[in-house]
This record gives sequence, structure tokens and C-alpha cells, in this order.
Amino acid sequence: MAKTYINSTKYEINAVFKIEGVVDKHDVVGAIFGQSEGLLGEDLDLRELQKNGKVGRIEIVTNVQNGITTGNLIVPSSLDIVETCIIGATIETVDKVGPCNATFKVVNIKDKRTWKREQIIARAQELLEKAMHEQLPETEELIKTVKERLKASSLVEYGPDRLPAGDAVDIADHVIVVEGRADVLTLLKNNIRNVIGMDGSKISPTIVELSKRKKILAFVDGDRGGELILRKLMQLAKVDFVARAPEGKEVEELTRKEIIMALRKKVPVHELKMPQEPVSEEFSAEIPNVTSEILREPRASNEPKNEHYVAIMDELRGTLKAKLFDENMNELATVNVRDLLKNIAEFKNAKVIVLDGIITKRLIDAAEEAGITTIVGAKIGKLEAQPKKVQLIEIP
Repeated sequence: MAKTYINSTKYEINAVFKIEGVVDKHDVVGAIFGQSEGLLGEDLDLRELQKNGKVGRIEIVTNVQNGITTGNLIVPSSLDIVETCIIGATIETVDKVGPCNATFKVVNIKDKRTWKREQIIARAQELLEKAMHEQLPETEELIKTVKERLKASSLVEYGPDRLPAGDAVDIADHVIVVEGRADVLTLLKNNIRNVIGMDGSKISPTIVELSKRKKILAFVDGDRGGELILRKLMQLAKVDFVARAPEGKEVEELTRKEIIMALRKKVPVHELKMPQEPVSEEFSAEIPNVTSEILREPRASNEPKNEHYVAIMDELRGTLKAKLFDENMNELATVNVRDLLKNIAEFKNAKVIVLDGIITKRLIDAAEEAGITTIVGAKIGKLEAQPKKVQLIEIP
């Protein structure tokens, strides 16, 4: 018995016919099967194809008028397009239905999958719009949420001096001591939580007391400044191990791989080859750059404008973003620090930059070209000369 349906219809043959006489639907079907039998061989025999579910039931609509039967037929097919076209051409060869002359003409062969594709596209668009409006947060909002949660869960203020630290300082046996807040954030981003920052070159009593209870690993910048800070720390606190950033690099600039490699190369302090000459309290003047000539802004300032800078820096901390202002301190834009160099020239009226990052020579050069008069940052990098056109302010 022939199958009346097929599992998957790929194409649909649409044909019309005209028969010079009155016939029934089963006469038309019989004529199609009878006159195509043996015409194309066993593989494309209509009866075999229908038995195997490759061709579906032939649907016929007839209309009899003035002794003439006309109508149309539909043949569903799961064959490929070439084989389906051959079946369509075979139907056109039928020239008699019973004793009556007949003509068959294929009008078109429709790809049924096209309609399904349109349905899929329309429905996918609806689902995407729903997902975007109801479920997916904006990218900036997502980044902000993740950073805020990371900051809330990991960055703490430690001791009476409220030093920036990771939340594992109290529970860890070993504590990594770095120079400042930016260094602490860099290690926290790389899931190193037993870290605490000094207040720049100032050695806090909190660090001294901590060194009496914990093993201390001093992790310093790979420059002259890092060496001088290490000397002072070793005079005032008990240091057990020392690790250095690669030469010429600061801890906050390091990648995760560089951090891990530097910490693995830590040296016990008794094996450290470093002259232990006394270091002055004002040792920062020995560092071979011009930072002693640059304005380093204290956190508490009597000048309203400098207080404004402090407030902006507090807002930016941990975001790695920068804000640009005009000469009246009207905010023009907020950009990622990594994009600041390529975007700085776009803001023609910008006069002030406040950034959560290091003030580098490249940034100063770009700022001078763009007409910037003031740059405020978390730290000032090594400079060979004091810039003449740009005021630099450091707010650690």
C-alpha cells in the first residue's frame, strides 16, 4: 500500500491539466502512474518512490464544464531538486486519461524549505529582540557590575592607616607587600588576595606590625625607585623574601604571566645582594627622575580645585577609566585608559585629564599636542624632564 505522507517535504510540484472528457480524480492518478511506469527505471518509478516515502500522495482538484475536465495537482517530494524536476517532466508526458486526450503542464516547483526559513528568521528575530530587551544587560553595565563586585569582595582598607589590601591578608601565612593601591588592584585582578600596599615611599606602622606576625614578601618595581623603597622597608620592617618586577617595569603594568614569574623568582632576604647603606627619610629626591619637581597632590587639600580632583579620582578608582574636562571643569567624555592616547585629539576643548592610571611620557607628549594643560593621575611614571606646558598632579 502506498504511503500517503512523507516525513520531510523538500519540494512541491504544481501542475495544471485539461482532459477532453469527464473523468474522476482516481482516473487522473491512474493515468500518471500507468504512463510513467518503466519510463525512468526502477530508481525513479513513481509507485516505488511513493512506497518508499520519497514522493507523497498526489492531491488533485478538478472542475468539469461542458464535458471538459480541468484542474490542478500537487505532488510533494523529498527527492533532490534534479530528481524532482525529472518527475515533473514525466508528468507532462501523460497524454491520455482513459480514452480521453489530455495535456499536463507543470506551473512551478516550490522549495518548501524557503517558507520554513522565513518562519525561522522571523521567529529568531522575535526571540533575539525579547532577549536583548528583557534578559541581557548592557555591556557597560555588565562590566561595571563585575568590577564593583570584585572590588567589594576583594579590596579592603587594612589597619588604622586604612592601607589598600586584599581580603586574605589576615588569613594568609605569607603577605605580599607592594608600593601602592594600583599595584594592589593589579594583583587582585589576577586573583592574588594576600597583598597589601604601602603609602608610596612612606612605611606605615601597620606594615611594621604585620611583619612581626606574618612572613613578608616585598614585591617592588624593577627600577631605582623600587630599590630605594625596598631598602627603607628592610630597615623598618622584617622582610623575609624579595621579588622584583622585570627591569624598567612597574608592578601595576605587569601581566598575569609576568607577575607569576616574578613571584616564583623571589629571593630570601639573607641571599639578597644589595648594599645596606642608610636611607634618608627624603630618599625620593635620589630617584633619577623629575617627580620631586612635579606637584604631588595630598589627599587632604585646602584648595577647592584640588579637592575637586581628589573627588574625581575617588570616583574613578578601580575603573581603569579617564575623564576629560574643559577649562571650566565641565566633563566632556569618559574613556578607557587604554584608549586615551588614540582618542585625546578628538576633544578639541579638553584642558584637563583625570585618569585611574599612570601618567606616562607618551601621554604627556600627546596631551601637549592636544593643548591639555593639566593631567591628574594615580601615579607619575619615570620622566627625563619636567614638561613645560602641562601641569602633572599625582593623587595616590
